[in-house]
Amino acid sequence: MKTILVIIMSVFLVFLPTSRIRAQDTGAINSTIEDLKSKISELQGQENSLSKEITLINSNIELSTLKIQSIRWAIGKLSFEIDEIADKIERLEDLLTKRLELVLYRVPESYKRSVTPNFGTIFLSQSISDFISRIKYINRVKQEDFQSLDLLKRTQNSYEERKALRENKRAQQEVLKKQLEQESAALDRQKREKEIFLAQTKNSEAVYQQLLAQALAERQAIEAALINSVKVGPVKKGDPIALVGNTGYPGCSTGAHLHFEIRKGGTWVNAEDYLKARDVYDDQNGGNRPIGTGSWDWPLDGSIIVTQRFGKTPWSWRYAYSGGIHTGVDMVSSTTTVIRAPQDGTMYSSSESCGSSIIKIKYIEHSDGIVSFYLHVQ
Repeated sequence: MKTILVIIMSVFLVFLPTSRIRAQDTGAINSTIEDLKSKISELQGQENSLSKEITLINSNIELSTLKIQSIRWAIGKLSFEIDEIADKIERLEDLLTKRLELVLYRVPESYKRSVTPNFGTIFLSQSISDFISRIKYINRVKQEDFQSLDLLKRTQNSYEERKALRENKRAQQEVLKKQLEQESAALDRQKREKEIFLAQTKNSEAVYQQLLAQALAERQAIEAALINSVKVGPVKKGDPIALVGNTGYPGCSTGAHLHFEIRKGGTWVNAEDYLKARDVYDDQNGGNRPIGTGSWDWPLDGSIIVTQRFGKTPWSWRYAYSGGIHTGVDMVSSTTTVIRAPQDGTMYSSSESCGSSIIKIKYIEHSDGIVSFYLHVQ
């Protein structure tokens, strides 16, 4: 009985609530995050101005910073909880060993007692009172054996539950670590975009508005080309269709490059999804990497440098008409200026006003409502 009592007390100690984590109050951080999200949403609906854009950039930087703080706190809290669980697992392992030893000892002893039948107990007893005492003792031993086995089973279950809980928290921690990497990368990108933005606009409202106007003029030139273009005729994949140029400068071009854009059903789509995967130099993010997930040939051969990709980029703030999205892929080749048709279709050509300049545009109508555009060509 004494041994059973010691074990029961050990169980009680193992499951005593541990000291709570002194968690910092994340309510204020979460509240600020929600306020910033509302502020950013409100800013995006306001009229474009330099001060509005700077406030928007700063708000996004602050939002990312707060998210990083929140994620780091959550990772730290999980680390504390994992250590707590590991300590409980260690204590459960010791307790499990003791209980197993007890059960292994009691089973043979109980077996020895069970082989003595009740009627044999009568002959071994000196009196009726002694007989009753022996029967009670045997029943108590059986009850204690049952309790020992039950406690062993409960300990085993608790041990497995704690191990599963620890693995679950480790998995949560890994997810948070990946989120932390993403948010940290986003913060670095936002800080870089702010530097580029201030350098481009020279912190001048006039320059800012001029750059917005140039981007809008380029879009208007594309829309006009769809109306005013001249049909050239059918082209096959690989046919030369133009040369890389800088038409539109200085109204809506900053240097010789090819702006390659795709629309489907009149809507901008990511041209990278149509191009074959190939290694190019990603000047926007730095370094060589494969770009493209489709089946189309690239419009340029040789060593290609992608200067601006589709989507949100350090320069795409000026494309207010598309929600700050660069709608094409800007590229140059270090070995050729020949632009080739990436897919069969019918080609059209146009020259349009773009601010104070003239921009030359070619586009190809493909099947399934797909149109590819080639801007700034010679």
